[in-house]
Amino acid sequence: MRAQKWHGHAIVRAVAVVGCAALALSVTGTSAQAGPRDLTRQTLAANDGWGSYGTGTTGGAAADAEHVYTVTTWAEFKAALAAGGSAPKIIKVKGTIDAVSEGCEAFAAPGYDFSAYLEKYAPEKWGLEEDLSGEPADSPEGLRRVSAANQDKAIKANVPANTTIIGIGRNAGFKGASLQIKGVDNVIIRNLSFESPVDCFPQWDPTDGSKGNWNSEYDTAVVYGSTHVWLDHNTFTDGSHPDSAAPTYFGMLYQQHDGELDVVRGSNYVTASWNVFTEHDKTILIGNSDSESTAAGDRGKLKVTFHHNLFSNLVERAPRVRFGQVDSYNNHFVADDSYVYSFGIGKESQLVAEHNAFTLPDGISPAKVLKKWNEAPVTAAGNRVNGKAVDLIAVHNAEIPGEILQSGAGWTPTLRTEVDPAKAVPGIVDHCAGAGRLR
Repeated sequence: MRAQKWHGHAIVRAVAVVGCAALALSVTGTSAQAGPRDLTRQTLAANDGWGSYGTGTTGGAAADAEHVYTVTTWAEFKAALAAGGSAPKIIKVKGTIDAVSEGCEAFAAPGYDFSAYLEKYAPEKWGLEEDLSGEPADSPEGLRRVSAANQDKAIKANVPANTTIIGIGRNAGFKGASLQIKGVDNVIIRNLSFESPVDCFPQWDPTDGSKGNWNSEYDTAVVYGSTHVWLDHNTFTDGSHPDSAAPTYFGMLYQQHDGELDVVRGSNYVTASWNVFTEHDKTILIGNSDSESTAAGDRGKLKVTFHHNLFSNLVERAPRVRFGQVDSYNNHFVADDSYVYSFGIGKESQLVAEHNAFTLPDGISPAKVLKKWNEAPVTAAGNRVNGKAVDLIAVHNAEIPGEILQSGAGWTPTLRTEVDPAKAVPGIVDHCAGAGRLR
């Protein structure tokens, strides 16, 4: 077990000695026991973030033998999700499961032709004042809608209550899948690599912005109206389809990705720990709308904890927050030249961001870490940028005087395990976060 405090360069060496398993045991508060641990039945430790609140998060730990499944294909995975209703279940994932193994062509409606789509809706012909919602079923847009519906049905997987989904070994995960944790309680997702789903049929919206825009669907994981969810030791990435390789049409990026993780529509009590979020643009939303109709279901909810995650080479939204009390501590943020911001301060949000580490390239100011979208207070203390203590609110307000942030989120997180000093975070998180490092 690691010591209570870490000093200087001993961090990396100590992590190598004790291993990430012992480190995780210490940080999560799970007690070491004689004999091998059954990782598939582990539950979220007491006081480990908002996911531990109240009844806690146990997933499928109570599953009997009939409700433990090992899957290697997308069809097997969806069948296991559907079996047994909401009885506790454990789904073990072996290898990489591709939800789009037959390619985008398998979803295309008869007669759909992307070249015809581009020809008809080119701005010089269609203009930028009318959207495509009125297009008939046999039009290029109508055929796109049918094709998109085919993909939607195929790649979304609904996760029932009382479920643990866990990767076995170092190379388990999904490509092109969208996990829907929707209207349920008590779900655990661990040790899985997720390559973001690619929207095969993005929609052109001429009215989006001054030049029009391509809009895509399919978050990698969506927590929608659900409670008690634990996401741990996963890796979320664009993988073989980075935005940097995407073409442009009509002068705009042909965007085929949505978010990596969204927590929305009255969801509550979520802990995201020891994950890697990397190579993505619009990464995480907590709350997805400022509208009053949505706000009514979000106020007093959207309580989420992020700790010991690696946020690497992202553009923005790590996360963008509306409404909820979000606690982000002991995370490592590593930026590249595409960086826009990490924390988005949205409507009625109460973000606490403490004891995090930021590694920013030359020319990017710490003032960009926080982004003000609406008037809302924020707590940001004990953070370090490139190894130096920085008051993120003060530097933001000094350099971006048109977006003054108010200090003091109005609440103090209590559901935390051991909090590491920010200077130790890179050495700990970089060695232990992500899929394949759960032991």
